[in-house]
Parts: sequence; C-alpha cells; structure tokens
Amino acid sequence: MTTATIPDVVLHDGTTIPQLGFGTLGIPGDAGGTETGDAETARVVALAIEAGYRHIDSAQGYLTETGVGRAVRASGLPREDFYVTTKLANDNHRPDDVRRSFEQTMTNLGLPYLDLFLMHWPLPTRYDGDYVATWRAMTDLLADGRVRSVGVSNFQPAHLERIIGETGIVPVINQVELHPRFANTAVRTACEQHRIAIEAWSPLAQGRYLDDPVIGKIAAAHGRTPAQVILRWHLQRGNIVFPKSTDPQRMAANLAVLDFTLDDAERDAITALDRGEDGRNGPNPDTFDWIPGQA
Repeated sequence: MTTATIPDVVLHDGTTIPQLGFGTLGIPGDAGGTETGDAETARVVALAIEAGYRHIDSAQGYLTETGVGRAVRASGLPREDFYVTTKLANDNHRPDDVRRSFEQTMTNLGLPYLDLFLMHWPLPTRYDGDYVATWRAMTDLLADGRVRSVGVSNFQPAHLERIIGETGIVPVINQVELHPRFANTAVRTACEQHRIAIEAWSPLAQGRYLDDPVIGKIAAAHGRTPAQVILRWHLQRGNIVFPKSTDPQRMAANLAVLDFTLDDAERDAITALDRGEDGRNGPNPDTFDWIPGQA
C-alpha cells in the first residue's frame, strides 16, 4: 500500500475527490456483465484497494459497476473512505431512462450512495441534439441524496456553454481525453472559466508515447518510468487521473508518483509535445454518436 497521501481536489460544490484514482474500463473484457466478469472486476479492484487506491472510476457502459461495488463492500473499509464514479450510458439519455438506469446502477453497486455521476458523451447528433434535457434529469437526481455530485464527460466548450446557459447548473467535472500529445486546450480553458475540474481519461494514451525521447530523458533524470513522469505531469497541472492496470506491480508504480516533482522546464517540455487535434486518439465528441445496438 502506498504510504504517500493522495491529494484531494476541491470541487465547486464543496465536495472533494482524490486526484489519483483507478480506472476500470476493459477489466472483464468480453465477460462484462456476466458473473465471471463481475468476479474478475471485483478481484482486480480489490487488488487496487489493497495497493492504496480509494477513488474508483466505473461506467454503465463498462459493465463493471457490480464488481466495483462488490470489491468496495468486501474491503472492510468504511464507505466514506471511497470515492466512486460511474457514467450514464449512451442509450440512457432520455430523462425517464436517466432515472431508470440510475436506479439500476445503485442496485448494481449495492452502495448507499454514489459520489459522482457523469454524462458519458453529449451525443449532439442523437436525441434531436437535446443533451440539455439529459443534463437536467441528472441534476434532478441530486435531490434524494443518493448521488453527491454530477458532471459530464467528453464535453466540448459549446456543449458546456449550452447546458450551463439553459439550466444554470455547472458540472463539477468534465472527464476528457487528455495526455501530452493532446492537451485539449480549448476544453481546459472553458473548464477553468467555469471552475470545472478536469479528469483526464487515457492519461497515458494507452502507452502510445512511452518511448518519446523527451519523456524518456526526464524519466532517466528522476530514476522513474516514462509512465510515472506523465502521471506526475498531469498531477502538477491539476488534472485528476485514474490509470488502469490489472497488474499489481503497475498499480503500485502508478501510485508511486507523489514523492518527486518536475521542475518548470520539464513540465514545459512535456506540454510542448501537444499536437493539437492531430494528437487525439479517441472519438471527437462533436461527431461521436455510438449507441449500443444501433448502427
């Protein structure tokens, strides 16, 4: 277990979130949503908890909620020690489906409350472009106390401006693709203007740039791995990150980034690797419209 204290980020609603967490995308693979998959997710998340992780990121679409809840409950630790996030699936955007799927999520997790519920994608070309109604339905869930905070994921500046302008409710977090080759600057600027915290999904870009010579040189200077240097870069920029690994040694290595510091020149050198839109690896939120079971 890590001996360093993971820092908290204070969100604009007064709640706090650990800046370093554990992601669960792809853990059970094709077995997601089955008893075998749930058991595998629970096993891996239990290893992460043993390593020292207390912030767990899940999603309806990952099919990991049941395993996450099982591991949290079996840990023997108080519920309050954990920060659990999940996300609204793309086929649940209609307001009635938001409410129905949230009830199913809470059943899956088997926990008394959820710390953070995110809209996974805006889907501006689906549902007649009405992601505002989806956002309003999500914010309505706050009233019964079973979800502490609500936010969004993959929202572009225009998407943020629209939901804030039409509802007056500002998301606490925007979870977006962000890594050294894709700084997502326009989104970062918009989030800063509204005091929206940024979570970086795929913070290591799935390992694509671990052989970058700039990062390698900095890693060698600190006696660290390239992955550790990238995670440290994220943390020093204020990003919330949740790398995923099923290997206990890598889990521990991803946590061992709290006891060294990059200087200004090192941070700037990594930031300069940004390739703008050419660095994006995932879908563009302006056009991404995938819904399970639909063409």
